[in-house]
Amino acid sequence: MKIEEIIVVEGKDDTRRIKLAVEADTIETNGSAINEETLQLIAHAQATRGVIVFTDPDYPGGKIRATIVERIPGVKHAFLRKDDAQSPKGGSLGIEHASPEIIREALKNIYTQRQAETSDIDRKFLDEWHLVGHADSSRYRELLGDALGIGHTNGKQLLKRLRMFQLEKEAVTAAMTAILKELDEKDSLTALRQEEENK
Repeated sequence: MKIEEIIVVEGKDDTRRIKLAVEADTIETNGSAINEETLQLIAHAQATRGVIVFTDPDYPGGKIRATIVERIPGVKHAFLRKDDAQSPKGGSLGIEHASPEIIREALKNIYTQRQAETSDIDRKFLDEWHLVGHADSSRYRELLGDALGIGHTNGKQLLKRLRMFQLEKEAVTAAMTAILKELDEKDSLTALRQEEENK
């Protein structure tokens, strides 16, 4: 699988892992504090070949993504689920821990940042689905981010990201309906097991 765009990653380990999965060129940010020289390099790459931002599914990775989005319009985004980027030893999260199959899948399901953000989603809609302002909101946002392949966010970022990728209420409703059904089934199974144990 050959990737035409240049992939922006955080470090050398990520580059090595990506090259096991696909044929691609990368730019390494070397940490969350991206310097001006690197941003200019990314801007040049976007103008000539296009860019896919593919950072770790953690806070520093999100910070890098936000910095690039602010400076360079129209970049594409690839995301990893936290579960797919977990170190076998635990603790560490990163692209370098993902399997080549998972990396290929993430690079097939990219989102493009649109300059004009159009979406019918508002904060009231997110509140109705318990995605903001509720005790279970963080968990629901994580599950929705995995289902839609848009990464994990806080409430404010979720609204912005859904609009940026021009996702509509219909897509979120379908994803959340499936998520809640799966959670209900898990809860029913857990209750059934406890019932059996108590007999």
